[in-house]
Amino acid sequence: MAHQTILVLDFGSQYTQLIARRLRELSVYTEILPFDTAPEEIGKRRPAGLVLSGGPSSVLDSRAPHCDAAVFEAGVPVLGICYGMQEMTRALGGQVDPAPEREYGHAAVALRASSRLLPAGADELRVWASHGDRVAGAPAGFEVTATSANAPVAAMEDPSRRLYGLLFHPEVAHTDRGADILRNFARDICGCRGDWTMTSFADEAIGRIRHRVGTDGRVVCGLSGGVDSTVTALLLHRAIGDRLTCIFVDNGLLRLNEAEQIRRRFEGRMELPLVVEDAGPHFVGRLAGVTDPERKRKIIGATFIDVFERVAEGIGQFDFLAQGTLYPDVIESVSVVGPSAPIKSHHNVGGLPERLRFALVEPLRALFKDEVRALGTALGLDDDFVWRQPFPGPGLAVRILGEVTPQRLDLLRRADAIVVGEVRRAGLYRRLWQSFAVLLPVQSVGVMGDERTYEYTIAVRAVESRDGMTADWARLPHELLAAISSRVVNEVQGINRVVYDISSKPPSTIEWE
Repeated sequence: MAHQTILVLDFGSQYTQLIARRLRELSVYTEILPFDTAPEEIGKRRPAGLVLSGGPSSVLDSRAPHCDAAVFEAGVPVLGICYGMQEMTRALGGQVDPAPEREYGHAAVALRASSRLLPAGADELRVWASHGDRVAGAPAGFEVTATSANAPVAAMEDPSRRLYGLLFHPEVAHTDRGADILRNFARDICGCRGDWTMTSFADEAIGRIRHRVGTDGRVVCGLSGGVDSTVTALLLHRAIGDRLTCIFVDNGLLRLNEAEQIRRRFEGRMELPLVVEDAGPHFVGRLAGVTDPERKRKIIGATFIDVFERVAEGIGQFDFLAQGTLYPDVIESVSVVGPSAPIKSHHNVGGLPERLRFALVEPLRALFKDEVRALGTALGLDDDFVWRQPFPGPGLAVRILGEVTPQRLDLLRRADAIVVGEVRRAGLYRRLWQSFAVLLPVQSVGVMGDERTYEYTIAVRAVESRDGMTADWARLPHELLAAISSRVVNEVQGINRVVYDISSKPPSTIEWE
């Protein structure tokens, strides 16, 4: 089935993926393409509409990114957001000037004219702005529909050509009625019915898997125990049945009792074909003496490939490797627009096909985490499992700062189990994106009873997020933090201090390493 599609041309905004997610929440299929995608390529996709994202550049800069001017003559509605509006203005003969005062953060815009894009019945909107340039004069044929104190043209439109511009971000939660604005664009202006759901995605993904794998292809899937790899395995199992074999490698870096829980879930409740390999001592041995976080990730990734390859060769011939890669994995490892420095290497992005000589099957590569959860629900997974918090591929190794040893793993496992248990008891587990413990390479003096101690410190990390791209530290109740601290210090011998991490992403990452 060919879905109505809106394409987002990415000029480098931190909010580009958020635009796509907001449109997908309206059941409108949305793809992100580089800003310089050729008009011919855009035309092949037959989009219902185009969105030009914001971006960090100034359109006045000689090195600024520009799209082909033919984009504005493609015969489909175009919405320019922030930089995208300025790009539309520049390309069509309007005037963009440096703003006397940069607008960043909350701003108020006054609605000056009736509009198909802006919400009806409002005279003023509180919006989120982020721009250093302004549109001083709209192109010929455009009507100014909103202004602000610092922007004489805060919104503009030319309905006859179906061209629209906003100098603020409707995709950000801080903008009043931003969802209504995007809905007006997608439904009323572009005519999208909203025909993309996780149920339809599941049916189509199963069909794509069958087509790619063929009638006799065999697939091996690495199961981590998380929702991403589990949903991947379920799609494959429904598509090709017993031509799928799942491999679960116990790397010895999992949480308390997790390996046994995974075995029971997949072999018993889900009846997936599963091979379990206990390789914990092998992984921990290779990490001996290693303290650099990137070296840890590389060693764990290489060791996983070694073990996975050996197990796969031992159980037969396979043609495809399935992975639960998600869109944020790809974004953080490979820049969408231009060169950038990857934040960290991902264990399931790149490298595996060449080494293992399998073709890849990645049915979730275009999805965000919340969409995978919705897909899991559509496939019949129980709610508790669907809402299991994300866990890093390298496991507890990136939550132990410094050397990974069996003793430190034991300390962290027991402390982490207390953190998660108390968060669940407080009814906050599902609200939080992640909540966990980190073992610091710091020992400090304490007093327990009448004795002096010199033991390790645990940091508690809890964040709220929609997809892990950005995150804010969670304002946990003091009573909950007190309960966690008391239990960890009293029940985990070797820990005498607990601290709470109040850093957001950015500038920090969610995981400490």
